[in-house]
Amino acid sequence: METTENSKFLPLAVVAAGLLIAGAVVWNGSHSAAPSGPAGTGAAPSANIKDIKMDGDPFIGKADAPVTIAFWSDFQCPFCKSFELTTLPQIVKDYVDTGKVKIVMMDFAFLGNDSIAGGEYSRAIWKLYPEKYFVWRTAMYNAQDQEGDQGFGNAASIDKLNATIAGIDAAKVAADVKANKAAYDAAMEADKAEAAKAGVNATPSFVIGTQVIAGAYPFANFKAAIDPLVK
Repeated sequence: METTENSKFLPLAVVAAGLLIAGAVVWNGSHSAAPSGPAGTGAAPSANIKDIKMDGDPFIGKADAPVTIAFWSDFQCPFCKSFELTTLPQIVKDYVDTGKVKIVMMDFAFLGNDSIAGGEYSRAIWKLYPEKYFVWRTAMYNAQDQEGDQGFGNAASIDKLNATIAGIDAAKVAADVKANKAAYDAAMEADKAEAAKAGVNATPSFVIGTQVIAGAYPFANFKAAIDPLVK
């Protein structure tokens, strides 16, 4: 009899566990490259934006904006896509377009060769067409499909995407990537080193002032972190 009762409750336990795991994914919203702290907090040990080296990395906003945010991402990360297409536009509207915030785009490529290709092309676009960088970046995330080296994201597919964006010479970008691959890869590794210094091991992750946020959290979480710095 006891065995029968336990068998009735087992499916419910499995469902409950599944809901807990799903909740952690929804609230943490990050793709970890290594074990991290408790999911759902959005915070990691404090860092300081002043200690992070970002020279040469792509950015959006005024170069001399009073607040700088370091943002680590991977072009193959689905949580990065969620953030870029849902939360980032509101941050851009309220803080970047108003001259209050500069967001520096830093690479944390760890999901495969396509992640590296995305980072290399990101730097080529920034070098050759900085005014098109944010448009290009948004197009990259709109095109993202299967995670890792399975669908969109290799050089050939990015070349095709670039050819659809007005003002970008796809052949010129491809040639630049080939000519500067070693330098771009070294710069990406430098971004990873800065991430390690800040205690960042997941994408998307951010340093805002002295706070680390790890995850594709709603706009309200970022507003709470940014507002004390811009007032």
